[in-house]
Amino acid sequence: MNTTFPFSAIVGQEAVKHALMISAIDPGVGGVLVLGDRGTGKSTAIRALASLLPPMQTIKGCQYQRAPHDQHQCACQACRQDTPEIVERAVPVVDLPLGVTEDRVVGAFDIEHALNTGEKRFQPGLLAAAHRGFLYVDEVNLLEDHIVDVLLDVAASGVNVVERDGISERHPAKFVLIGSGNPEEGELRPQLLDRFGLSVEVHTPDDLQERIEVVSRRGEFDLDPEAFVLRWKKNEAKVRRRIVSARSAIQQVVISDAIRATVSRLCIELNTDGLRGDLTLLRAARASAALQGSPQVEASHIVQVAPMALRHRLRRDPLDEVGSSVRIERALSTLFDADAA
Repeated sequence: MNTTFPFSAIVGQEAVKHALMISAIDPGVGGVLVLGDRGTGKSTAIRALASLLPPMQTIKGCQYQRAPHDQHQCACQACRQDTPEIVERAVPVVDLPLGVTEDRVVGAFDIEHALNTGEKRFQPGLLAAAHRGFLYVDEVNLLEDHIVDVLLDVAASGVNVVERDGISERHPAKFVLIGSGNPEEGELRPQLLDRFGLSVEVHTPDDLQERIEVVSRRGEFDLDPEAFVLRWKKNEAKVRRRIVSARSAIQQVVISDAIRATVSRLCIELNTDGLRGDLTLLRAARASAALQGSPQVEASHIVQVAPMALRHRLRRDPLDEVGSSVRIERALSTLFDADAA
């Protein structure tokens, strides 16, 4: 029985949970960056979501988790069979630790296999293991630059290419990149920051009842994980159905020209760099609308996701002492007040 802390049992953290569900509904949004205090359950929420998602179908024995309907022929032996066996497995959550070597990330020549058999073979890395799942980097702001470069290349192409030691290998590596960290310990490189579709902030709760509830539920889980998970089973199933339904409905969600104009005006008002903010905000709003069962994107969906889609894309204004979230809320208020006038 799965004994991961239930996603629906997490107290508070509504923005984090909303952003993670959006990324699960539409991975093309670009992943989630979670910034905040230590010990606020950032990694718990990420693992809980992956555990909540329905299992994915893949070819038995495929080291790249190839989807059965994927037309790109995989190079592994399992996929070269005439009638490969289809199995189900949990959506992977792969940790990318600080100090990891590049070979471990992208894959490398399998020395042990070569010594035993005399044959060259590619040993897939963490990027292969994360394909169709989540790649989680804790303290992402402390990640070494050469690993950041690798992630940027693969995130842009969706393909991992390794050419070294006489081996030429390429395989799909499409994953939802989830990063967490404490901004007081260092900033992210702008190129990596821009690759995250959504950014959310978490803080240690200062509400007495909320803190008590967090500690209480965690204590119950630690005491008897199976009983706790069973108690939240119906709630988990309800959230799972919402996500599955949203995945099916998202392509039918309508985005009007008026909403597109609103998003562009908002990004112009905030002076965001490039057009990635416009595109991400629209995709996130569409996923949010699908999650709520709405047939079209409304202004309320824009208001919900704008802070997480744009917060990390704003240029710093040394003359403005307010934070990014306040600037976005101020721009939204001005924009919608003008439309109502």
